[in-house]
Amino acid sequence: MNFDASEYIERSLKSIREILKPEDSDKVLAACSGGVDSTVSAVLVAKALGKPIKAVFIDDGLRRKGEPESVVKLLRGQGLDAFIYDAKKEVLEALKGKTDPEEKRKAFRDAFYTVLGKIIKEMNAGYLVQGTIAADIVETVGGVKTQHNVLEQLGIDTSRYGFKVIEPIKDLYKPQVREVARKLGIPKEISERKAFPGPGLAIRIVGEVTWEKLEILREATRIVEEETKDIESFQNFAVLLDMKATGVRNGKRVYGYILAVRVVSSEDAMTAKFVEIPYDRLRRISQRITSEVPEITRVLYDITDKPPATIEYE
Repeated sequence: MNFDASEYIERSLKSIREILKPEDSDKVLAACSGGVDSTVSAVLVAKALGKPIKAVFIDDGLRRKGEPESVVKLLRGQGLDAFIYDAKKEVLEALKGKTDPEEKRKAFRDAFYTVLGKIIKEMNAGYLVQGTIAADIVETVGGVKTQHNVLEQLGIDTSRYGFKVIEPIKDLYKPQVREVARKLGIPKEISERKAFPGPGLAIRIVGEVTWEKLEILREATRIVEEETKDIESFQNFAVLLDMKATGVRNGKRVYGYILAVRVVSSEDAMTAKFVEIPYDRLRRISQRITSEVPEITRVLYDITDKPPATIEYE
């Protein structure tokens, strides 16, 4: 069956209006990462109410270089009252000492929503808009991995955080969300933006998350994204592995991190194929990373599909 984005938008607006009235606009907060899912959700709610709503970008220290400022600018361009909230201390403290992927995801989830609950309390609001989509729910409920934005489907009572969740697109998959975004007139910088995990770089660091590792991975991520931006893919990213290997720098032996590069194609994130990148491009990526990020001594390219792997490492 063909998906009709216009019809879906009308149904979504009607559903939202059954929960919220225009006078509720100051009691609504949208959690926005700048990705297509959260942005579409926020824009739909604002459109349903006929008024701007507040949209927060949580700066948790797990984002890409320069991302908080660029995302807020994009969100404001969509008529949202967007702002940045610094939660680095709370989130990094929650992740401290944790190495198990599921423990990290759940620790991030609890810290993330505790911070949002604090903001909502300060606003005297009561509703949180978020961009949960069908793939998030399927993977979490199915036991593949915990997506941080799946709460009520797991029986988690959101009143513990002090708000009611509104998820306008929870029955859509990524390609359908992009169609809705285009129909809403959302710019390509958002509608075609490649997926980025909610817990950010925390799940692209295998093992414990530290500020040093985050800074290393931020730089490596910048290089990988620059060097693969013209390659058609669903996601393109770097992963800092929990191991080191010897290398040679300036004629001396060094001991540095190993980085994995992953570029995959996918339609709905439920399955994925690794992208075959020419060797000269891979060599350039490796040379740039090892020269511009001295803490890294080796670069690997991941050629595993999903399944048996997942797209992300954790």
